[in-house]
Amino acid sequence: LANDSEFFEASYRIKRRDNNESWVWIVDRAKVVERSATGLALRMAGTIRDITLLKDAEVRLNLQANVMSNISDAIYVMDLQFNVVEVNKAFSVITGLSFEQVENNKRILTTYHGGVATQIQERLKKGLNWVGEAKAERSSGDFYYIELHVNPMLDNDNEVSHYVAAFSDITQRKNTERELRNLSNIDPLTQLPNRSYFQYAHRNLIRRKEPHALLTMDVDNFKKVNDSMGHDEGDKLLCLIAERIDSKINCQHLLCRLGGDEFALLLEDINDISMITQVLYDIEWAMQDPFYLLEEVLVMSCSIGVAIYPNDGETTENMLQSSDTAMYHAKSETGFSYQFFNPSMNETAVRRLQVESMIRQALKNDWFEVYYQPKIDIKTETVMGMEALVRLVHPELGMISPAEFIPIAEDTGLVIAIGEKVLDKACYATQQWRKNGLFNGRVAVNLAAKQFSQEDLLQRIEHIIECTQLPLENLELEITESTVIDNPEAAIVTMQKLVDKGIHLALDDFGTGYSSLSYLKHFPIHTLKIDKAFIDDLAHEKNERHMVASIISIARNMNVSVVAEGVEEFEQLEALRQLNCETIQGYYYSRPLSEMDFTSYLLKNGAMINVGNLN
Repeated sequence: LANDSEFFEASYRIKRRDNNESWVWIVDRAKVVERSATGLALRMAGTIRDITLLKDAEVRLNLQANVMSNISDAIYVMDLQFNVVEVNKAFSVITGLSFEQVENNKRILTTYHGGVATQIQERLKKGLNWVGEAKAERSSGDFYYIELHVNPMLDNDNEVSHYVAAFSDITQRKNTERELRNLSNIDPLTQLPNRSYFQYAHRNLIRRKEPHALLTMDVDNFKKVNDSMGHDEGDKLLCLIAERIDSKINCQHLLCRLGGDEFALLLEDINDISMITQVLYDIEWAMQDPFYLLEEVLVMSCSIGVAIYPNDGETTENMLQSSDTAMYHAKSETGFSYQFFNPSMNETAVRRLQVESMIRQALKNDWFEVYYQPKIDIKTETVMGMEALVRLVHPELGMISPAEFIPIAEDTGLVIAIGEKVLDKACYATQQWRKNGLFNGRVAVNLAAKQFSQEDLLQRIEHIIECTQLPLENLELEITESTVIDNPEAAIVTMQKLVDKGIHLALDDFGTGYSSLSYLKHFPIHTLKIDKAFIDDLAHEKNERHMVASIISIARNMNVSVVAEGVEEFEQLEALRQLNCETIQGYYYSRPLSEMDFTSYLLKNGAMINVGNLN
């Protein structure tokens, strides 16, 4: 050292004098503290610090930098605004873009086609990764395909600081796949992908862990077509079926022919049961129209099994096994049928689908029956009318609760067909009781919201009346408060048309919905029905008693009649009698009765009520 103000500093490895004799890195800093008369250094003082951990970290950082620089996959890093802040050599080689061209801008994302950039940004903002294939454009304008992985990068505080993306050029692989698909993955008869391509496509979905559903379909009674019309016509039929099904499905899908008359349908990015059910309805709709072969008219159906990934299998083989099992179970039913493979599915959802299928079968096989509950005049205790109530009676399962199937029927729109069937049966039965001198009051039939909103509602009702010959004045339609309050102006127009024809109207469940007295006074109704919710505690709760009294008072001021439903106890009956309620309905007098039992009830209890006395 030339002078006392200078330091000696160096880093080097030394061997510890311990049992392990391990090597460590140190940094040595020293300074001359004493010199001889001639200026020679006699003593030095300094420090030694172990920097092994720092050296190891430096080695790792250099290694990581070398890996990023020399790896064959392209890597780029973006900040939270999706601006590129770092790239490696492979990035520039693959894209043709230098770091200077993409630095601090979103240029790389703009090269992706098909809305991929938006998808990536949306998932990253949610803290999720994005994995998939994308079509991109090089700086030269050429297109290429990449397999891309983009992930949020966390800092020491476990907060997202950057996004890191890695991709490889798979253009050659995609071109090879396309050629192979054309050569060996297309079914020569239907031109659909075959079993080989199905397996490849499905394994890709599983590899990327994408949600999807697998439907396997088998054409019912196809062997009979082959046997009776020949294999050539059978082949033509398969082509027609494949074309029709493929054209009717309105979501991202892949339809394949597995062999014979068996098809597989992959529904990508979908595992919601309601969406899958809609696809099943689309297939059923596609199969409804007849097929024409050799001047023969063929009506075909198919059986479908459904498996959902990953609930019903985590491999292609397991998923196929699950959907096949469900399909063969579906084949035990007649006509178009489907089954979900359901050991691990939500029981409520499965039950819903079962009930929905049961409703469709009930409409087809006439399993719906109409039960009748009498309305009793409190003063005379005579039958003033009755309400028609729908029941689904399964030949094997027995009575299905209306509370279970009515909401499903309303959601699916099947309630319209059910409502018309109930109206037809109720009008016919009432007319028979009239002809036999047992009854001349009104039968009340519920109108669902979807029925009430039909443009041709009046024509449909008039058609049923014409067929059953029931006078319109013997019919009362019950409409819930929620049905009319959504669009009261339009409801008043519809109600007035019904009233003008001589049909009586009752407002059901009054007080339980969004009551609007300003609109109520404009509704052309004849009857207010007090909901069971107000009757349950009527004999014990003053508030309930005051509420019922108010409803009866409103009805009196509007000059309409009142029916209290859900009356089950003598105390409730007496309370209603004191409040001057006119008519009651409930278990106290009778449960809903089948048509045969209600006939017996009329014979035993009913005087012949003249509809004119009910006005």
